[in-house]
Amino acid sequence: MFIDEHFETLDRSQISTADYELALRHAPRIRFDAREPFLPSAVGFTVFREEMDSYSFPRHLMLPEGAVCGIEYAIWWDWDIQHLYELEHIWVYLDAQERVVAAEASWHGGFHRMVTDSGDIPMEDSRVTVFSESGKHAFAPVRDWLIKRADVTISGCGRDAGKAGVHVTSLFKGLITDRTPLNNQLVWTYLERHAFEPTFNYEKVFDLAQAPHVPWQNLAEWIPARIHWWTQRLYDQIPPHERRVIRIAHRGASAYAQENSLAAIYKAAELGADMVEVDVRLTADRVPVIFHDDSLKRLYGAAGMVSEFTLEELSRMTPDGHEPIVTLEALVETCRSLHMGLYLDIKQISMDSAQTMMDIVKRYNMMGGTIFGSFRPDWLAEIKANESQAMTSILFGSVHVNPVAQAQAIQCDYVHPCWERFEAPHTLLTEHWLSSVRDTGLGVVCWHEERPDVIRALQSLGVNAICSDQPELLIPA
Repeated sequence: MFIDEHFETLDRSQISTADYELALRHAPRIRFDAREPFLPSAVGFTVFREEMDSYSFPRHLMLPEGAVCGIEYAIWWDWDIQHLYELEHIWVYLDAQERVVAAEASWHGGFHRMVTDSGDIPMEDSRVTVFSESGKHAFAPVRDWLIKRADVTISGCGRDAGKAGVHVTSLFKGLITDRTPLNNQLVWTYLERHAFEPTFNYEKVFDLAQAPHVPWQNLAEWIPARIHWWTQRLYDQIPPHERRVIRIAHRGASAYAQENSLAAIYKAAELGADMVEVDVRLTADRVPVIFHDDSLKRLYGAAGMVSEFTLEELSRMTPDGHEPIVTLEALVETCRSLHMGLYLDIKQISMDSAQTMMDIVKRYNMMGGTIFGSFRPDWLAEIKANESQAMTSILFGSVHVNPVAQAQAIQCDYVHPCWERFEAPHTLLTEHWLSSVRDTGLGVVCWHEERPDVIRALQSLGVNAICSDQPELLIPA
């Protein structure tokens, strides 16, 4: 449990001493992985004696048969292995003699009854005792639940550590305002350093009564300031040259496979890419597909434009030895399975297709791992208007563009100077240029770069992301 000067700002005053003591008496015990790096810091509790909507979880609380009261424990961690902050829940139900008659706990956005295979409430020393998923902290009544998710847990605690950046759930939407490209980068850097291989040995037992218990409202009011304190602390502690730069494969690993093909996507994953950059166009039947040029000439050696043919026609036109055109949906599904994010360079869009594109991304729960980029500010404005949480990036080629003014005009999250044609593009990212961008919360994406000395120079500046046809070059030595 990490204690610091800001932690002391948590309001410890109690509304009811009796409820506080009740919550402490029945505070659960939690079994953690032997290598778990993060333990709970505080608990926001609520004692309820009649049905009510939870203040901190999307559910209606009801007392089960035999219970006269319930205690909701909203358990706060500063860190989940994939993002800055964690809030999980345990519900303990008591009868008139304060015997535990039921228990529930949160599990990846939902909740379950806590019962063992024999139907009993998991108890140790007269206290509800649950298992916490390694790194992610979802609760289970028995270890077997967590073993079944071993593959997901291992990737979450390893290669995916920190990827989600600053976490903002609907509970704190509009209250936590620190989810910016820079802060996401700082969080990723910090958590990647805490990546670990789970043991699935849950011998580390934590008595929740050891953590400060405060009324939920006290904890809720403190959380946004806590997030801001952490992002400022990371900014002071992690200099630009140490910050985790997103490794983006340009049109997939296009140096080794046909650009924008599934083969290039798989190769990018093999070479350690975090994201893939691909180009989005529309077919004649309005299907979003992945293709860079408007013409088929260069890649397929055929006359005509992508937009003049249906998806079926384009598939039939695939030359021998080439891979067929890939739909956006197939790409998103593939990237999700490979744990890679998406940088969508939009080459063609319309009012209806913008929504179709976002619906596909949301269907695969990839919105948080997708950046929508384009040279067309009006298209990015359309995307932001349709989905305020979408991350957008404005591309530009001129060195005379005011990136901050252009990005702010359409509420972009990233600026993307396409300066690869210059001999030393990193020298154009002056201290003044970078400061003006970062001071407004914007991130910086650069591409596509295959010169190792330029890549190292860009990384030392702490840009947020670099694209390359050879993504393995983006892995620091």
